[in-house]
Amino acid sequence: MAGSTFGTLFRVTTWGESHGKAIGAVVDGCPAGLDLCEEKIQEYLDRRKPGQNRYTTARREADSVEILSGVFEGKTEGTPISMMVRNTDQHSRDYSEIARYYRPGHADLTFDRKYGFRDYRGGGRSSGRETIGRVCGGAIAAAVLKEMGITVTAWTASIGTAAANPDNIGEGLKNMAAFRRKIMESELFMPDPEAEKKAQAYLEKCIQNHDSSGGSVECLISGMKSGAGEPVFDKLDAELGKAMFSIGAVKAVDIGAGRNASMSRGSLNNDMYLPDGRKKSNNAGGILGGISDGSSILLRVYFKPTPSIAQTQQALFQDGSVRNVQIKGRHDPVIVPRAVVVVESMAAMTVLDLLLRNMTSRLDEIMRFYKNEA
Repeated sequence: MAGSTFGTLFRVTTWGESHGKAIGAVVDGCPAGLDLCEEKIQEYLDRRKPGQNRYTTARREADSVEILSGVFEGKTEGTPISMMVRNTDQHSRDYSEIARYYRPGHADLTFDRKYGFRDYRGGGRSSGRETIGRVCGGAIAAAVLKEMGITVTAWTASIGTAAANPDNIGEGLKNMAAFRRKIMESELFMPDPEAEKKAQAYLEKCIQNHDSSGGSVECLISGMKSGAGEPVFDKLDAELGKAMFSIGAVKAVDIGAGRNASMSRGSLNNDMYLPDGRKKSNNAGGILGGISDGSSILLRVYFKPTPSIAQTQQALFQDGSVRNVQIKGRHDPVIVPRAVVVVESMAAMTVLDLLLRNMTSRLDEIMRFYKNEA
């Protein structure tokens, strides 16, 4: 299977299936000398693990990470870092009926047509559980970025019709430490208590009706350096878009003003400069010409509703018939809260990879590095 590796210099390869023995990642390109331990990675994994509240799947997994290589005496060695999380609470029998039909809204049919075979137990490689490897890689990328003064923070922006108040979010961003605490204290990772109450009420109705909800995640990259991204195909916004669309269930991505820019005018959308090179506004979302301009980067990622619902639905069977089915198993009524850390991780990996690539863009910078070394 091609396409399981992400990045050019900072490379993350995820492996494993939802109902296999284990799942994990191999990270290559992490600089030597970074403080790293399993506890740091576990902090990120704990934010996406199942079974935390009634709005997540009832699957009970500790999602305990084991570092198998690349770290010695608490420091990265500059060699591949292999990490593994064992699967311990698979109910494969819940998926035995799915072997005969293709669930609506899932990748069952496309996977089968591509490979002539599929692991129907929880979706195999197409399962959201694959994101464990991404979060492992993202935790390491975030640790490197922190050393550079760059932080990546994501939160739930909306669930169904309940959306966080942009004014409350804007006010919260003025104190990032307090804002992050508010995110972590929220059951839905939504830093707006009033909006969260509305979201919980909305989800309760979905659960009662055996239905699910979509929603969105916002992500802010602050302390960003200028120069990340290439001017043609490997634009920073293009790479971020690719990273976000690679997450299952993502259907749209906005950067900066996003879709609102299409309804604006140049006189309003252009970010005017101040004498020190900063901008009065940030409609561009911190990216101009595919290259970071030193401003904060803001993106929004939109998720479709969880396709596995307990309502009766029509499914295509392998014999060509279409029949009513009720999908069994344990599923999230909403993907968004557990996807917050996945968005954060993919953003961190993307930015770090492009910053590392940027180090070779100027001869004078290369010469300065090697002169200092001498």
